[in-house]
Amino acid sequence: MIRLLAAVAATLFAAAGPVAAQSYPTRPITLIVPFAAGGSTDVFARLVGQSMSAALGQQIVVENAAGAGGTVAAARAARAPADGYTLLIHHLALATGASLYTNLAYDTLTAFEPIGLVNSGPYVLVSRNDLAPRTIGALLAHIRENGEKVSAGYSGAGAGSHLCIMLLQQVMGVKVNMIPYRGAGPAMNDLVGGQIDLMCDQTTNSIPQIHGGRIRAHAVTVADRVTQLADVPTLQEAGLAGFDVTVWHALYAPKGTPPAVIEKLSAALEAALRDPVILARFEELGTVPYPAGGRGPEATRAQLAREVEKWGRIIREGGITVQ
Repeated sequence: MIRLLAAVAATLFAAAGPVAAQSYPTRPITLIVPFAAGGSTDVFARLVGQSMSAALGQQIVVENAAGAGGTVAAARAARAPADGYTLLIHHLALATGASLYTNLAYDTLTAFEPIGLVNSGPYVLVSRNDLAPRTIGALLAHIRENGEKVSAGYSGAGAGSHLCIMLLQQVMGVKVNMIPYRGAGPAMNDLVGGQIDLMCDQTTNSIPQIHGGRIRAHAVTVADRVTQLADVPTLQEAGLAGFDVTVWHALYAPKGTPPAVIEKLSAALEAALRDPVILARFEELGTVPYPAGGRGPEATRAQLAREVEKWGRIIREGGITVQ
């Protein structure tokens, strides 16, 4: 009798899964952001989350969980129930963390169900307004001459802003004074206030401050100039051959989330990335959505695997470590 009851219970539980997935979502969804409010990832989470809320018929609540270069949030998402009610938005730091940290509580490549790629864009090397160098050539000379007297903020170990400055040091053969923050927002506040000298930050966070005259742009980190910053050269133009750092964002759910739920979430993300309001905002911020047809769950899984391999190689070859 006990075995019979157990078998019946198991059958009912298995049958409940598809039913639950069909009715999903029936309550608000939490979208975890791995950095402080006000930073670029937070901006994208709120933009995309608002549009996805409309498509899903339930509110997506953004929750910031900063710390340890985004690994705190990733660990929390990885251990959340696989029911579609806890999601994660993350950028390339999810990939870099796999090599930077040796004691992660999750396996980067297997702990999540990818939902979709969101956007990609460059970083900008920016400085406080009253820093003496006015051009990228003068700034690089200033860094070489002053070394650790130059302060550079970044949003946690493994974040793109961290790797960008680390690679800059590696290419130039110089060390600066690295100052960690809990997110790009707080770091940018200190840059605007003149408490730090430099940042390597996403266009999303930097362009409004640049256009507002509150900070100075020196160079972008990709091979080609950025339309919204047409007068700003690339670091490759400045003589740093091959320097290319691109930020990208994607959405994830915990491993084991039902395929039907992932399908609904992916469709809602697709709707958001076709929203003219979001696309116009992306353009203002110097970022682009991934092309339609190449940003679904499998494309996201492949992108994450490529980035884990790429940054693992760069981190090992550069001897980059987390202090």
